[in-house]
Amino acid sequence: MAPRAEGPGGTANEDVGGYPDVPQLELDQLLGQLVERASDVIGAQDRLRGLLRANRSIVGDLALPVVLRRIVEAARDLVHARYVALGVLAPETGLEQFIHLGMDDETVAAIGHLPEGKGLLGALIDDPRPIRLTKISDDRRSVGFPAHHPPMASFLGVPIRVRNEVYGNLYLTEREGGQFSAEDEELVAALAATAATAIENARLFAESRRRQEWLQASTEITRQLLASEGERPLQLIARSVLEMADADVVTVVLPAEGDPSGLAVDIVVGAGADKLVGARYPVDGTLSGLAISSGRPVMIGDTQQDETYVVHLSDAVPVGPVMAIPLTGVAGSRGALMVGRLHGRRHFNDVELDMAMTFANHASVALELADARADQQRMALLEDRDRIARDLHDHVIQRLFATGLTVQTVTSSLRDDPRAERLSQVVDDIDDTIKQIRTSIFELRGPIGPQQETVRTRLLGIVNDLVDTLGFAPSVRFAGPVDTVVGDEVADDAVAVLREALTNAARHAHATRVDVEIVATADRLTIDVADNGIGLGDVERRSGLDNLRQRAERNDGELSILDDAGTRLCWTARL
Repeated sequence: MAPRAEGPGGTANEDVGGYPDVPQLELDQLLGQLVERASDVIGAQDRLRGLLRANRSIVGDLALPVVLRRIVEAARDLVHARYVALGVLAPETGLEQFIHLGMDDETVAAIGHLPEGKGLLGALIDDPRPIRLTKISDDRRSVGFPAHHPPMASFLGVPIRVRNEVYGNLYLTEREGGQFSAEDEELVAALAATAATAIENARLFAESRRRQEWLQASTEITRQLLASEGERPLQLIARSVLEMADADVVTVVLPAEGDPSGLAVDIVVGAGADKLVGARYPVDGTLSGLAISSGRPVMIGDTQQDETYVVHLSDAVPVGPVMAIPLTGVAGSRGALMVGRLHGRRHFNDVELDMAMTFANHASVALELADARADQQRMALLEDRDRIARDLHDHVIQRLFATGLTVQTVTSSLRDDPRAERLSQVVDDIDDTIKQIRTSIFELRGPIGPQQETVRTRLLGIVNDLVDTLGFAPSVRFAGPVDTVVGDEVADDAVAVLREALTNAARHAHATRVDVEIVATADRLTIDVADNGIGLGDVERRSGLDNLRQRAERNDGELSILDDAGTRLCWTARL
């Protein structure tokens, strides 16, 4: 029989079931390790389940603001951090957004301005690799906390990469129950990878919706431009771009009339409209001039830092991001859309520039179609007017002329009969009517282009310009070969004389009727303007009439003014 081992008190340990003795201490250690590892496995399994729940939560929505908020909440729950934030990087530098959890509204208000991406947060921006610290204040990159900021010790920062671009960073502090571990860092990094995918999907979804909205706006613009009524096409385009591009000001810039080296602001919607509308500036060195000349869109991130090109919007509005988009027609760029956001706002990106350019191209096509429709309507109107003028000339005037000849023949046969004088007056009235009809025919067959401008059209243009000032349309009659015998120098004087005479009738005589007769003979031009007003008063003190008298004397003519029961001004010039 084998001897039995004795215990500490001299008593031998009994065999259990006939097996050799196993030290109690070693067994307890093995069981403890087994329980500890089982607990670790269960804990790891729970954390993996938490990561899966967080992933499902993040990818469950396509609205970017909601996705960002859920990322912050998921990170907090995953590693049990007290304070969590997500900083979205700005296009140039710093942070554009800062979504945070853990602080109440009163604390946030007491702190004031949210972080801009400096210190330890900026270090993660400059070098996008995870940072894990036991104590923030011990790190040389830390710049401290502002007043009223709660104390924070432990820190974990992980970048969120969308493809090859760092979209933002996750910041976590104050882990419950201790410091952040390497496992925490791995879990948050895995969450950041899922967050990057969710952010990319949300951005693509938002981009597709924006493109759809731009296309819908283009369709609406085309429909309204082709309608017969509605607001001005360029006004409609500018208003639509202001809304679709989330801009603060939009202007339509066109080449200045009569100045090929200048630009004019034709339409303004948004901020600074009262200061910008009608403004003129040189085309050289301007962003809008570059867009018009090149036919390509141009974008500036911040006009207050990039002064390469002059931006006219800065004269009235403190803009930062700006897009200049050409409006291209068949004959080239017909103008430019200037789209601006206030300084400090988010920059325009390439996608927004591309969508705005597509919209501008659609709008330009719609403008071309609208112009073609307007030209077609003008041609139809001109053809109709030409038909009326032809009928007046070929039928009405000929019949009146024949009637006048008949009456004149009858008058000559009456001789001393008292009725002969009345018939003679009828002949004069018919002749006067023929002159009026001829003037009307000329107005109906007015010149189609500026190259056909004549003395008659220049004088009629003065009359039309002063209709609003007078409050009524004067009666105008021409007699003689006005366009044939009147030279350029006398024509310039005649235009000035007619303008001054009609202006006096409107401002000084307060007339309600004005009759203008312009007669040209082989050697003399006469302009006769008669009104039914109150007269001109002291004509000797009127410098405008002195100028008319000088113009008459310079052309070997005369100026006479009859101021009785109205005013009659007669100006002559030798031809």
